[in-house]
Parts: sequence; structure tokens; C-alpha cells
Amino acid sequence: MPPFPTPLLAPPAWATASVESASNAAATPLLAARSDEQAVAIWLAEYADRPRTWAAYRKEAERFLLWLRELGLKLGTVKREDVLAYRAFLAAPPAHWTGPSRPRTHPDWRPLTGPLSAASQHQAQTILAGLYSYLNHAGFVSGNPFRLLRQKTPPTQHTQERFLSETAWQAVLECVATLPKETAREQAHAERALWLISLLYLTGARRSEVAGARMGDLFERKGLWWWAVQGKGGKIARIPCSEELMAACRRYRQSLGLPAQPAPGENTPLLAQIPLRKAGPLLPLGDKGIYLVVRELFRRAAQRTDDPGICQQLKQATTHWLRHTAATHQLEAGVPLIVVSQNLRHSNLQTTRRYLHTEDEARHAASGVHSLRSRASDTDKEKPGD
Repeated sequence: MPPFPTPLLAPPAWATASVESASNAAATPLLAARSDEQAVAIWLAEYADRPRTWAAYRKEAERFLLWLRELGLKLGTVKREDVLAYRAFLAAPPAHWTGPSRPRTHPDWRPLTGPLSAASQHQAQTILAGLYSYLNHAGFVSGNPFRLLRQKTPPTQHTQERFLSETAWQAVLECVATLPKETAREQAHAERALWLISLLYLTGARRSEVAGARMGDLFERKGLWWWAVQGKGGKIARIPCSEELMAACRRYRQSLGLPAQPAPGENTPLLAQIPLRKAGPLLPLGDKGIYLVVRELFRRAAQRTDDPGICQQLKQATTHWLRHTAATHQLEAGVPLIVVSQNLRHSNLQTTRRYLHTEDEARHAASGVHSLRSRASDTDKEKPGD
């Protein structure tokens, strides 16, 4: 199986590219780009101050450019039929396009791990429509074939709740507590796993927020600890750190040979890679690394349970499920809705309300008083002459 090319959109590769996009020869663009890769990299540069958005957009753009390259197409030659074909491709990619999740620099990396869901297909089309809108306004392409598509709202999944039940969550905790610790490296894995699970569950943070955080982002004010988080859109918010979370932090730091308390401005990663050498530098564990660690913990927990339902739930769970689980369990524990919304940094309270499953249960119970039999009984009681 031939490897895919090295990243098409890894700066500063676009700055030295010289392949001309044949479809744009007659245009008078506002961009200095001479190739599709250059043009896309300039568009991505608009999001340089939003790393999470940049990464998501880069992934979709590079995937699309690779698909165009395989078909011998350019950005400016794409027609509506090609967009429809790309959507069908995302729903059922060929085997040589798919493979296990690996780092982008790995020789066996593949653009897809499998078919995309309807929601992911919709997101890809939305991002690419934004790319074409930008390039169209800049004169690099003459239209936006993605805007010709009938916009469909992706179907909402009602059959699968994306949070762990209390039983599944306890299975995860038991798994973490029983991780092997026979070697120094296994001990390091176990301590990091405990800290990561504590951090994601007790704060409801996104894995991208953890990946970019430093120990210096934790600060104390009036005896209380907070975490200054850079979330979506580069917004800075403060998340309260409970004593339980800070105890987990102290334990993790001591396992790394660090002082128990984080220091102001400390540049140590909030979650570090395990050094190959004992005295090696502490490097941050990236977004993908966090995802793989959590998925491995879920896999181990699934193997430990005899409950088929819990096993299936853990096999499907991803890192983001811990954010949903944190919200759900906080609300079930009686934490006020507005507090949970602030902790998760939702801009709309209705977003948080989705995790208030007790409201659904109460509505279901209340609806149970309405039945055919009880209604018939009431009618009989109202007959004249009774």
C-alpha cells in the first residue's frame, strides 16, 4: 500500500510551492498564491490565532486536496457533480484511504479511519463551503460549488446517549485503579491516566484544552484554585478546581518529581508525555495522544465487565463522552444548571439543559397518568343516572 504524501498544508511548505493551478490562469486574484496548496494555506492563516479551528479546517482541506489530486482535479475545476461525488466518497471511502488512527507523520497514516457519519459529512461540507467562499471573493476560483447543494440538517442521533452511565463510569475508575505498576514506565502510565481521567471528569474540559494547557494556568486566589482555560474561539474562562482535583494534581506532580503546588507562570505541561529517558524533558501530550490514552482505558474497562450493555457503551465511548458525563453527573448530583453551564462554558443555557435527563424522566412519568383505561373509567362515572 503506497503511503500518502507528507502533509500538504504544513507551513511553510506553501510558501515555496510553485505548481500553478491551471484553472486560475485567467483570474485576477487578490492572493499571491500560485497553487491550490498555497491558496488553502493562506485561508488557513486567517485562523492562526485559533489553533483548534485551524487544525479542524486543515484536516478537512487536506483531505479534500488529496481526493482532488487522486482524481486529477484542481480547486477551480470542481463542479457540483464532483461535490456530490465527494459526499458519497466520505460516506463509503475506499479501503486504501482508511486505517487505524496514527500520527500524521507515520508512514501508515491514512486520511480516514472509516466512513464519516452524516453529521461529520455535513461538517466537512460546511468547512469546504467556507473555503470556497473565501477563495471566490479573492478571485482565486470563479464560484462556490458547495453552495449549490441543498443544505440539509444532519440527522440527530436519539438512539445513543453520549455519556457514561454510573455503572460504566465506575468500571472506568476500577480499570484505572488496577492498571499495572510493575515497571517505572507502567507506574508513569498509571499516574498519568489517573490525573487525565480526574481532569476531564471533574472539569468537563475538552481534550484540546488539556493538550494546550500548562501548570501555570492553575492559580490560587483567596484560598481557592482555578484553571484559566483557553476554549473555543480563543476565549479565556476560569474553571473552579475542587480539592479532589487539586489532590490529584499534587499526586501527579509528585510522580513527575515536581513540587506539589503549581507555581505562577510555570511552563510544565498540564499533561506530559512519558519521557523515553528518566531525566528527559517534559513535553506536552497532544490532542491525539489524549484521545488514544482515553480510548485505551475504555477498551480495558470494557474487557473487565460482564455486562454486555456496559461493554458496548465503553467500546463506543470517546474522550468527548467524558465532557457529557461530567455535565450529566453534576446535574444529577444537584449542581445548579447555571453553574454547570458556566463550568462547561456554554453560551446558551439550552445547550446545558440537554444533559438534564431528570427532566425527561419526570415528563415521562407525568405522561403516564394519561391512558385509555383511566379515561374509559372516568367516562363510565359520568353516565346519566349514575
